[in-house]
Amino acid sequence: MPTDIPADQLQGLFDDVPDIVFFVKDVDGRYSHANHTLVRRLRLKKRSDVIGKRVTELFPLGMADSYAAQDQRVLGGDRIDRYLEVHVVDNLTAGWCLTSKRPLIVGGRICGLIGISRDLRSPDGMDQAYGKLQRVMAHMHEHFAEDIRVGELAKLAGFSVAQLERHFRRVFQITPHQALTKIRIEAVMRQLRGTMPIGMIGLASGFPDQSSFARRFKAVVGVSPGTYRALCAKGESPSDCLLDGPRY
Repeated sequence: MPTDIPADQLQGLFDDVPDIVFFVKDVDGRYSHANHTLVRRLRLKKRSDVIGKRVTELFPLGMADSYAAQDQRVLGGDRIDRYLEVHVVDNLTAGWCLTSKRPLIVGGRICGLIGISRDLRSPDGMDQAYGKLQRVMAHMHEHFAEDIRVGELAKLAGFSVAQLERHFRRVFQITPHQALTKIRIEAVMRQLRGTMPIGMIGLASGFPDQSSFARRFKAVVGVSPGTYRALCAKGESPSDCLLDGPRY
């Protein structure tokens, strides 16, 4: 790690933030820094169990593949901003987080990447727009299998589209589109623990076709719908389905 990057100080700072995973990786995708939150959520004991390893050595099949693909994009110069995805939280249940990653640039060249994944917090129920946004959320929960337009949601709340987006980000930390994706994916995860055919689950959850459904589910959860169903066949919790699955 270049000495002019204060990653050690950032790592120490984020050690005291239990709802944020902090990490730095080199150009080969190996961890050079990781806060204690990441170590704990991987069910490891010390930071040295993470440093020097790639995601394929730490995360189960599927999740590792998804994270590695993200890393390659960032190491190629892209940025990932507030990407909504499923991760594992401290009580070993599957939870939601917003992930941001940036190329680490020193001397004009990319020498790695730096990122955080922040747990999605409970909404701010004291916000003056909360009541109107709750009506929007209730509508999405009731009609998530239908074709819902943001303009329709804005009208329901009495906001313009721009106002709705702004209030949603402030109260729920996510956009209306991300909220709808979250609702749909949660519905799919519940139904995959049953016997309904996977293609029917996607259509019943508001996805237009099986291809887009499978692609979106894997991008958010880290494994395909079929793999998720297979890993959950033993009746374990969603986190166990993800964490205790096959590893590379």
